[in-house]
Amino acid sequence: MCTHTPKCPTADSPDCEAAHVVAAHPEQGWSLLCNGLVLFEDTGELLPDGRVIAPRRPLVATA
Repeated sequence: MCTHTPKCPTADSPDCEAAHVVAAHPEQGWSLLCNGLVLFEDTGELLPDGRVIAPRRPLVATA
């Protein structure tokens, strides 16, 4: 679906988050990329086929 030149990375590629944002909803915490990936502000992802990639948040040290 990407019409950018050069083409954006596909949702399966390692650099999938480099695709262009086509719909941003920061108030809801998510953005839709042109490769069909839904990117959440907590770094979680929803792939076009419905698979989920868990958030990659840094661990918080507890003292």
